[in-house]
Amino acid sequence: MPCNQCTDSVFKQKIGRCKRCMWQLTLLSLVTWPLWWYCYADTPKTVESIALLFFAISFSGLLALHLIVWTYRTLTQQEP
Repeated sequence: MPCNQCTDSVFKQKIGRCKRCMWQLTLLSLVTWPLWWYCYADTPKTVESIALLFFAISFSGLLALHLIVWTYRTLTQQEP
């Protein structure tokens, strides 16, 4: 999905545009947060808890980045 403005890297080509990535990150966030809360909220210092928490934060952070860039691109898009 490259465009004329972002031909320098794959990351810039997909961030905020890839709907499949956004749906996957939404699903992964919706699965990992309740799983962490249900299984590991009472023992936050175990290795499994820290690993799942790291993944949940990573999924949610990347989803937030996608949504921020998507919002920026839709607001600054110039109409022909």
